[in-house]
Amino acid sequence: MPVFKTPFNGYSVKFSPFYESRLAVATSQNFGILGNGRLHVLSLPPTPSSPLTELISFDTADGIYDLAWSESHDSLLIAAVADGSVKLYDTALPPTQNPLRSLQEHTREVHSVDYNPTRRDSFITSSWDDTIKLWTLDRPASIRTFKEHAYCVYSAAWNPRHTDVFASASGDCTVRIWDVREPGSTMIIPGHDFEILCCDWNKYDDCIIATASVDKSIRVWDVRSFRAPISVLNGHGYAVKKVKFSPHHRNFMVSCSYDMSVCMWDFMVEDALVERYDHHTEFAVGVDMSVLVDGLLASTGWDELVYVWQHGTDPKAP
Repeated sequence: MPVFKTPFNGYSVKFSPFYESRLAVATSQNFGILGNGRLHVLSLPPTPSSPLTELISFDTADGIYDLAWSESHDSLLIAAVADGSVKLYDTALPPTQNPLRSLQEHTREVHSVDYNPTRRDSFITSSWDDTIKLWTLDRPASIRTFKEHAYCVYSAAWNPRHTDVFASASGDCTVRIWDVREPGSTMIIPGHDFEILCCDWNKYDDCIIATASVDKSIRVWDVRSFRAPISVLNGHGYAVKKVKFSPHHRNFMVSCSYDMSVCMWDFMVEDALVERYDHHTEFAVGVDMSVLVDGLLASTGWDELVYVWQHGTDPKAP
């Protein structure tokens, strides 16, 4: 299946919501500790045996930890950068005319960005400065800052159906549910005993959320009754960096971990682990599932490789 070698360590990969064959990758030099970053826009080849090709790339003075495609403009990308900035890129324009904008409000590394899938005019960023910020494309400053977490906010994700609701995952071991119309968080879930690195909403049930933690587990919660998780998924050997619900199947999700593996799960059955992929040779830190092609997966890691494959096949197969 297609592979792409990046010059820096991979951090995040996202399929385009507009083009089946397009994806973007965020990378950071020196494992994101110090150095430059590069944002790659890649194209899938016509045959699986051919490599991924680069359409365009953008360089930054600091590492890029995450990215999000706009849901309203097919060429717009948003990057979460280690210097605390949020940068907007137009992939239809040459690098010399980018970034379109650099938003500098966070005081520490920006670790995640998520574009609103229903309202399509706004996005949220989360940062190691313990805050989440709400932005729109047409304003040079953030609309609002959400500050309740006691430690780094590693991830923030919009609810797929409620335009004003999002969740945030933090190193303070909690997940908070927010409604932008309310003055503070509407729910606090003490999700794990260790840092929570990621959260994601189920695309078919707007009350179900998954959390991924340093404790090596993924937990699935129903926000209507969150005293105990409805499912606990064990199988990773180290911290789980990302978790993502399938856009095509209610019960499926994918995760990646510092144990270098990517796992597919069915959280509604007892033997939840459906598939384990061990193609990475360093920490696997970015994973995504295509909205447009059922079963199409992408992952990236600190081995500087980007893999794209169909579920059920070997990512390393030619």
